[in-house]
Order: sequence, then C-alpha cells, then structure tokens
Amino acid sequence: MTDYAQEQEMEIEALEAILMDEFKEIHSGESGLSTSNRCFQIKITAQEEDGDESNTNPAQQLALIFAHTEKYPDEPPLLNVSSLQGISSEDLRILKDKLQQEASENLGMAMIYTLVSSAKEWLTERYCEDSDGDAEAEEAAKEDIVVPHGEAVTVETFLAWRERFEAGLALERAKLMPESVLATSKEKKLSGRQWFESGRMKGAAVVTEDLDEEDEEDIDFDDDGDFEDDEDDMLEHYLAEKSDSSTHSSMRAS
Repeated sequence: MTDYAQEQEMEIEALEAILMDEFKEIHSGESGLSTSNRCFQIKITAQEEDGDESNTNPAQQLALIFAHTEKYPDEPPLLNVSSLQGISSEDLRILKDKLQQEASENLGMAMIYTLVSSAKEWLTERYCEDSDGDAEAEEAAKEDIVVPHGEAVTVETFLAWRERFEAGLALERAKLMPESVLATSKEKKLSGRQWFESGRMKGAAVVTEDLDEEDEEDIDFDDDGDFEDDEDDMLEHYLAEKSDSSTHSSMRAS
C-alpha cells in the first residue's frame, strides 16, 4: 500500500533543498485554493536562454502555489498561479490551464518540480524571447535602411532587374527590327547578323555602357540562341563596314 504522506513529505524536503529561498510555506487563506491542507508557494522568474541563473528578468515574476491532495501523486495536486510582478490575468489563466494539463499527464510520480520547470520555460518564452525578437526586428530594420547612394543587390533583386532588362531588350528589338524581318519573324528567328544589321546593337550598347566587365559576363544574352552563334559574323560585318567607311572618308579627303 502506498504511503502518500511519506512521498509528499519527501518531495517537500527535496523542493526546499533545490529551490531554497524561492520555496516557502504559506497559509491556506493566502493560497486561493479550497483546502485546509498545507500550502506552498514557489517564486518563478523568467530566465534568459544562456542558462545563467543570475541573468533573469525581474520585470516578470509569478508564484506557483500548490497543495498535495490525499492521494497525490496518484491524483493531481491543487494548483494556482498568481502574479508577483508584470503578469497579465489572461497569461495566468493560460499558464494555469497548461500546468493542470501537464499534471494529469504525470500522475503516479512526484511532479511539482516538473511543473516549476515548465512554468519557468513558458514565462521565458512568453516574455524574454518576445523582447529578444523585438530587438532583433529593430536591428534588422536598421540594416534594411536604403542608403542614399544606392540599394544593396541580392539574388532576388538581380533576377527582377534581369527580367526587366531582357524585356527592355526585346522591346528595343521590336522597335528597331526592319519591317521585312518583322513580317517573317513568326516563321524564322532573327539571326545574329540580322540583329546586328537592324541597328539593335547600337541600342544595346546604350543600355550596357555603364556595366563593368564582370556585370557583362553575368548577363546571359544567349538565352534564345540568337547572339553567340553569329558573333564571328557580326564582327566580320562590323570590320567590313568600318573599312568601307574609312575608304570613303579617304576618297572625300583627296
């Protein structure tokens, strides 16, 4: 037969040794519990994640109050929570429901210290981590401030820019393309030579003149296969035109 009184007394002695000044016996009239049994109060303070016992948040403190029932731990203890500092009544209600649920899940074993740990963890998550999140959000907001001379480039912003860039090139191609080529564009893609002769090269030069060599290497002009395949033809055509132009200039000068 289980000696409930002895188990309860042993748990109280263990709690006194572990919690020390945070643990004390109170009068049943102060407990808020409907019992004449011995009542105890445990002070709980939110603790930072680094695990340092001295690194606590005194702005939020609560009291976990309990009394053993006749057949505890085979039945749950009587529980109550109250605010010592900075805890709202709604948060107390939520925590009390949580602890009562956990008590029903731990029947058959001494559970008060388990409930204390759970309450401390909840208090830390509810208050300390929220304040940490606000600080991190504020710091992130500072980092996201756009400086007057430009905007930081990310993968997303580059891809968005590239889409706009390629759309602009396509529009320029349509504007500068000879009508004869436009008429057959659905039947045949524009070749590199046609692209060059249409004058689009001049438009592309204007768009890309501010890009450095690394930017030009990163931009893929070969997505539709129209440019790189005829690069040698375009260069040959350009040199021929330049040579003709130089010859005509020399003739006019003479």
